[in-house]
Amino acid sequence: MKKLLLAVVLLVTTIMSAQKGSILLGGNIGFSSEKIGDIKTESFDFSPKAGYQFTDKWTLGVEGSILNYKQSGFESEQAYRVGAFTRYSVPLSDLFSFYTDFGVGYEERTIDKTKGIYSTLTPALFINMKKGFGLNFSIGGINYDNLSGKGVPREERFGFDFGKTFSIGISKNFGI
Repeated sequence: MKKLLLAVVLLVTTIMSAQKGSILLGGNIGFSSEKIGDIKTESFDFSPKAGYQFTDKWTLGVEGSILNYKQSGFESEQAYRVGAFTRYSVPLSDLFSFYTDFGVGYEERTIDKTKGIYSTLTPALFINMKKGFGLNFSIGGINYDNLSGKGVPREERFGFDFGKTFSIGISKNFGI
């Protein structure tokens, strides 16, 4: 009985030390500007994330996004998102990891007062630059939006944009 109890204690201790938690902080910043004739369009996007990595492969956290969109001759528009995400990571080496983020949440646009939900599935590659600080590379994903508001037709979007978009972000894992 003592040997069994000792084996269980050693097993639990080994599992707990192999799954030490860490805090993930990261996100993306984006800017675009376009001019066609006399019409100029600009957009700015800030999308931070924070999560808790509770095993070597799984992370749960919160995400947000702030988008500011301006077009000459029109009012500027802001859009906000806040939600939760889960990340599944697979280390390929000490330098590279592949991961997939699945996020869901609430979104709102100010100009037409629409509100709704969103969902995203984004595979990406993490390059570990130094001690958990690194770059995230994504080439698209799957997106769903469902927005509605008073006096505005309901909007429902589904997007599959692998290879159509390119995103670079940064992240840092802090050990606890």
